[in-house]
Amino acid sequence: MQFETRRLFFALWPDSDIRAGIVERREALGPISRRRVPDHNLHLTLLFLGDQPADRVSDIQQAADPIASQSCTLLLDRFGWFPGARVAWLGGDAPEALNLLVDRLKSAMESLHLRFDQRPFRPHVTLFRQVRNRPGFPAIEPLQWPVAEFCLIESIPSRPYQVLRKWGVE
Repeated sequence: MQFETRRLFFALWPDSDIRAGIVERREALGPISRRRVPDHNLHLTLLFLGDQPADRVSDIQQAADPIASQSCTLLLDRFGWFPGARVAWLGGDAPEALNLLVDRLKSAMESLHLRFDQRPFRPHVTLFRQVRNRPGFPAIEPLQWPVAEFCLIESIPSRPYQVLRKWGVE
Protein backbone atom coordinates (compact mmCIF):
# COMPACT_ATOMS: atom_id res chain seq x y z
CA MET A 1 0.00 0.00 0.00
CA GLN A 2 1.37 3.40 -1.00
CA PHE A 3 0.75 6.51 1.11
CA GLU A 4 0.26 9.93 -0.41
CA THR A 5 2.82 12.48 0.76
CA ARG A 6 3.11 16.23 0.44
CA ARG A 7 6.41 18.14 0.37
CA LEU A 8 6.07 20.91 2.94
CA PHE A 9 7.98 23.72 4.55
CA PHE A 10 7.40 26.77 6.75
CA ALA A 11 8.66 29.98 5.19
CA LEU A 12 8.61 33.72 4.98
CA TRP A 13 6.75 34.56 1.79
CA PRO A 14 7.71 37.95 0.30
CA ASP A 15 5.13 40.54 -0.64
CA SER A 16 5.47 42.14 -4.08
CA ASP A 17 7.85 44.90 -2.89
CA ILE A 18 10.21 42.50 -1.10
CA ARG A 19 10.05 40.08 -4.04
CA ALA A 20 11.01 42.93 -6.41
CA GLY A 21 13.92 43.84 -4.11
CA ILE A 22 15.14 40.23 -4.09
CA VAL A 23 14.87 40.01 -7.90
CA GLU A 24 16.78 43.29 -8.29
CA ARG A 25 19.63 41.99 -6.14
CA ARG A 26 19.63 38.60 -7.91
CA GLU A 27 20.02 40.39 -11.25
CA ALA A 28 23.20 42.03 -9.91
CA LEU A 29 24.82 38.58 -9.97
CA GLY A 30 24.33 38.15 -13.72
CA PRO A 31 23.86 34.72 -15.34
CA ILE A 32 25.85 32.58 -12.89
CA SER A 33 23.69 29.52 -13.65
CA ARG A 34 20.87 28.51 -15.97
CA ARG A 35 18.91 27.32 -12.92
CA ARG A 36 17.61 30.65 -11.65
CA VAL A 37 14.84 30.29 -9.05
CA PRO A 38 11.64 31.60 -10.67
CA ASP A 39 10.45 34.90 -9.22
CA HIS A 40 7.17 33.35 -8.04
CA ASN A 41 9.04 30.74 -5.95
CA LEU A 42 11.40 33.09 -4.10
CA HIS A 43 11.02 32.62 -0.33
CA LEU A 44 12.97 32.19 2.89
CA THR A 45 12.65 28.73 4.45
CA LEU A 46 12.18 28.68 8.21
CA LEU A 47 11.79 24.92 8.63
CA PHE A 48 11.89 22.31 5.87
CA LEU A 49 9.57 19.41 6.69
CA GLY A 50 10.10 17.46 3.47
CA ASP A 51 7.71 14.70 2.47
CA GLN A 52 4.99 14.28 5.08
CA PRO A 53 1.88 12.09 5.04
CA ALA A 54 -0.94 13.99 3.35
CA ASP A 55 -3.31 13.18 6.18
CA ARG A 56 -1.03 15.06 8.65
CA VAL A 57 -1.35 18.49 6.99
CA SER A 58 -4.20 19.57 9.27
CA ASP A 59 -2.24 18.35 12.33
CA ILE A 60 0.76 20.41 11.18
CA GLN A 61 -1.42 23.50 10.75
CA GLN A 62 -3.07 23.02 14.15
CA ALA A 63 0.31 22.58 15.82
CA ALA A 64 1.41 25.92 14.35
CA ASP A 65 -1.76 27.77 15.41
CA PRO A 66 -0.71 28.62 18.99
CA ILE A 67 2.82 29.70 18.04
CA ALA A 68 3.38 33.28 19.10
CA SER A 69 6.08 35.40 17.57
CA GLN A 70 7.05 39.03 17.56
CA SER A 71 7.33 41.03 14.38
CA CYS A 72 10.85 41.97 13.43
CA THR A 73 12.89 43.15 10.48
CA LEU A 74 15.24 40.80 8.67
CA LEU A 75 18.13 42.54 6.94
CA LEU A 76 19.23 40.75 3.75
CA ASP A 77 22.64 42.30 3.25
CA ARG A 78 24.92 39.78 1.55
CA PHE A 79 25.25 37.09 -1.05
CA GLY A 80 26.61 33.65 -0.29
CA TRP A 81 27.22 30.24 -1.77
CA PHE A 82 26.64 26.75 -0.35
CA PRO A 83 29.17 24.66 -2.31
CA GLY A 84 27.69 21.29 -1.30
CA ALA A 85 24.20 22.26 -2.42
CA ARG A 86 25.64 24.40 -5.25
CA VAL A 87 23.28 27.31 -4.57
CA ALA A 88 23.85 31.05 -4.51
CA TRP A 89 21.76 32.97 -2.02
CA LEU A 90 20.86 36.33 -0.51
CA GLY A 91 20.84 36.35 3.27
CA GLY A 92 21.66 37.97 6.55
CA ASP A 93 21.73 37.46 10.29
CA ALA A 94 18.54 36.32 11.98
CA PRO A 95 16.98 38.66 14.51
CA GLU A 96 16.29 36.97 17.85
CA ALA A 97 12.50 36.98 17.21
CA LEU A 98 13.05 34.97 14.01
CA ASN A 99 15.29 32.43 15.77
CA LEU A 100 12.59 32.02 18.45
CA LEU A 101 9.94 31.47 15.77
CA VAL A 102 12.04 28.72 14.17
CA ASP A 103 12.66 27.09 17.57
CA ARG A 104 8.92 27.13 18.31
CA LEU A 105 8.12 25.62 14.90
CA LYS A 106 10.64 22.83 15.53
CA SER A 107 9.16 22.10 18.96
CA ALA A 108 5.63 22.03 17.55
CA MET A 109 6.64 19.61 14.78
CA GLU A 110 8.59 17.43 17.23
CA SER A 111 5.43 17.20 19.35
CA LEU A 112 3.80 15.56 16.31
CA HIS A 113 6.74 13.10 16.08
CA LEU A 114 7.52 14.25 12.54
CA ARG A 115 10.92 13.78 10.99
CA PHE A 116 12.27 16.91 9.35
CA ASP A 117 15.49 18.71 8.40
CA GLN A 118 17.50 19.36 11.58
CA ARG A 119 20.13 21.64 10.06
CA PRO A 120 20.70 24.92 11.91
CA PHE A 121 18.65 27.87 10.69
CA ARG A 122 20.65 30.14 8.34
CA PRO A 123 18.31 32.77 6.88
CA HIS A 124 18.72 32.95 3.13
CA VAL A 125 16.74 33.17 -0.09
CA THR A 126 18.01 30.75 -2.74
CA LEU A 127 18.57 32.67 -5.98
CA PHE A 128 20.31 30.14 -8.25
CA ARG A 129 20.79 26.36 -8.23
CA GLN A 130 23.57 24.31 -9.86
CA VAL A 131 26.19 27.01 -9.30
CA ARG A 132 29.41 25.12 -9.95
CA ASN A 133 31.97 27.63 -8.70
CA ARG A 134 31.91 30.39 -6.12
CA PRO A 135 30.70 33.50 -7.94
CA GLY A 136 32.12 36.96 -7.45
CA PHE A 137 29.68 38.77 -5.20
CA PRO A 138 29.14 42.51 -5.65
CA ALA A 139 28.33 44.79 -2.74
CA ILE A 140 24.60 45.41 -2.48
CA GLU A 141 22.16 47.77 -0.88
CA PRO A 142 20.68 45.89 2.11
CA LEU A 143 17.04 44.88 1.80
CA GLN A 144 14.87 45.31 4.91
CA TRP A 145 12.18 42.62 5.13
CA PRO A 146 9.53 43.41 7.76
CA VAL A 147 8.44 40.03 9.12
CA ALA A 148 4.70 40.15 9.80
CA GLU A 149 3.69 36.58 8.98
CA PHE A 150 4.92 33.09 8.20
CA CYS A 151 3.41 30.45 5.93
CA LEU A 152 3.09 26.73 5.34
CA ILE A 153 4.10 26.04 1.74
CA GLU A 154 3.73 22.99 -0.47
CA SER A 155 6.26 22.19 -3.18
CA ILE A 156 4.80 20.33 -6.15
CA PRO A 157 7.28 19.42 -8.92
CA SER A 158 7.07 21.63 -12.03
CA ARG A 159 4.51 23.95 -10.43
CA PRO A 160 4.70 27.21 -8.47
CA TYR A 161 4.89 26.74 -4.72
CA GLN A 162 1.47 26.81 -3.06
CA VAL A 163 0.81 28.80 0.10
CA LEU A 164 -1.41 26.50 2.17
CA ARG A 165 -1.85 28.78 5.18
CA LYS A 166 -0.55 32.00 6.73
CA TRP A 167 -0.08 33.00 10.37
CA GLY A 168 0.48 36.56 11.53
CA VAL A 169 3.07 37.63 14.07
CA GLU A 170 2.59 40.43 16.61
